[in-house]
Amino acid sequence: MKLSVVIVNYNVQYFLENCLNSVEKAAKGISCEIFVVDNNSVDGSVEMVREKFPSVHLIANKENLGFSKANNQAIRQAKGEYILLLNPDTVVEENTFKTCVDFFDKHTDAGGLGVKMLDGKGKFLPESKRGLPTPSVAFYKIFGLAQLFPKSKRFGQYHLGHLSKNKNHEVEILSGAFMMIRKSVLDQIGLLDENFFMYGEDIDLSYRITQAGYKNYYLADTSIIHYKGESTKKSSINYVFVFYKAMAIFARKHFSAKNAKLFSFLIHLAIYLRASLAVMSRTLKHAILPILDAAFLLIGTFWFTNYYETEVKQTPNYYPEEVDLYGIPMMVVIYLLVFLLNGAYQIPTKFNRIIRGAFSASLIVLIIYALLDEGLRFSRAIILFSVLWSLFIIPAYRFILHLAHFRSFEKNIKSRLAIVGSESEVKRISKLIKDTILEPEIICYINSSEDSDESNFQYHGKINQIEDIIEIYDINEVVFCSQDISSADIIEKMASIKSDEVDFKIAPPKSLYIIGSNSNQHSGEYYIMSTNALLKSASQRNKRLFDIILSLFFLLLFPIFIWFAENKNKYFENLLSILIGKISFVGFASINEIRDYHLKTKKGIITPLDQLKYPIYEEERIENLNLEYIRNYSVFKDAELVFKNLKKLGA
Repeated sequence: MKLSVVIVNYNVQYFLENCLNSVEKAAKGISCEIFVVDNNSVDGSVEMVREKFPSVHLIANKENLGFSKANNQAIRQAKGEYILLLNPDTVVEENTFKTCVDFFDKHTDAGGLGVKMLDGKGKFLPESKRGLPTPSVAFYKIFGLAQLFPKSKRFGQYHLGHLSKNKNHEVEILSGAFMMIRKSVLDQIGLLDENFFMYGEDIDLSYRITQAGYKNYYLADTSIIHYKGESTKKSSINYVFVFYKAMAIFARKHFSAKNAKLFSFLIHLAIYLRASLAVMSRTLKHAILPILDAAFLLIGTFWFTNYYETEVKQTPNYYPEEVDLYGIPMMVVIYLLVFLLNGAYQIPTKFNRIIRGAFSASLIVLIIYALLDEGLRFSRAIILFSVLWSLFIIPAYRFILHLAHFRSFEKNIKSRLAIVGSESEVKRISKLIKDTILEPEIICYINSSEDSDESNFQYHGKINQIEDIIEIYDINEVVFCSQDISSADIIEKMASIKSDEVDFKIAPPKSLYIIGSNSNQHSGEYYIMSTNALLKSASQRNKRLFDIILSLFFLLLFPIFIWFAENKNKYFENLLSILIGKISFVGFASINEIRDYHLKTKKGIITPLDQLKYPIYEEERIENLNLEYIRNYSVFKDAELVFKNLKKLGA
């Protein structure tokens, strides 16, 4: 056996399937075995591997053992002369394995090998080649000198920025996303250190390879796509702690006591510095607009109240202090909640959400004021001013922030798609896209073959004309059908198209999903072709906020609503479960728990079936009702279902 490929998976089913498709193509012509070690995923990964890749050696763990232990499970069973540790969120070229194996065969001093990695937009990933993170190298990286001087041999040592990405090099550290190792070397130095749960194990293993007298190489002769970080969001505070603590383990293990102590100090300093900055940045990022909204509304209303008391009523402190303490702040709270529900705090947001939020909140304030007992109506003038002030000041200052590029509005850019593939695949993907809520402005069809096309299908051009098509039709998203195009050609086209405005996606054969990257905040993502409004972050936020507010409403008014419930004992249990986020008021009529997981839906006490007079049992009809619900999701639809089914509050 020449090669053993080991893939550790955790809840990234769609990436894994895409990866395995490319691995099977790359394994042709090589004596190769493939292992998938699943760390107790709940997304259907295990079932998918068993169904679609029966030749793969599957190890299904009943708990998450971490990256090192899971890899070691497969390595102990592997029979290959070379072992490849491969991330599930990767796509390899058809020649990748052969190129790497041939390099190993010719270079007997090679203990480990990595390759050129590109992200989902075709950009080079600097972690493809790395230096040893000594205290000085770590210092330069932690305190930003590496970022300021990326090509410096001294300051850019962490990512070896002084070495060309397009040439083969001897390097110190390989990336665990693609790490091919000679099995005899592993037998000599030992397997992955299981003290590392995640992160750091690749640095440790790379270092031990060089300590044993072998060399690590960066190979630029072949490339892979690494979507990078779908399983673990690298902007999270948890990532900061886990990654830097892994570095501390490495330092204690390999450096002298003096250096390890210095490194440990730097690591802990970095942990608290980065964590503090992450908390502050995230808090400010999301809190600055609500704080500004509240400040402008309070300042304007308090100024008018004081002006009205002294200049119009000519009586200082004309209104009772409860107006300042409770009345005006409660009015501002209503505005903030309505803005939140309308998505006015989404980053970036649309200007119409701010306008809609201001008008909706003003209407609610006027209605509440009109319904108050006459003794509680403190001043129509203050209410009227507050409404007019909010309608002016909030849109005005937000527009100024947009002009200053401090908080730009979301651009309403419709997808302009180009689908690259054979006639049958292009038609299939085109139909699936048109069935979604994406509503692309234009879809161009590109023939994946450069040969003459004798069919009557109206292609816009051939794959060798893709750059011209992108420019002429102003394409912002390209979908490659991997059934018809080699991974090598996909990677080559992604790397050659230099526009930052173009996103790339891959549609695997017979798939109902697409893999790609089109977000600044997520390196890797997927979307299922039948989905919809419910997956949008604004919808998820509004649904959760709706659940919280309505559950509190029903809990506070339980003397009234408990009598509607069929089961009085379950009434409180259900509402408390909704309040803590365990379930939702409205969920799917579930026939597929794996699908529900992907569509981020919680179990509901009410389902779309509850809008029908008579029960139905046919799976197809149930599925259609679910799809109709998620396609046309809105908070008002949830409210309608809840108030029509009050008896189910205790179901």
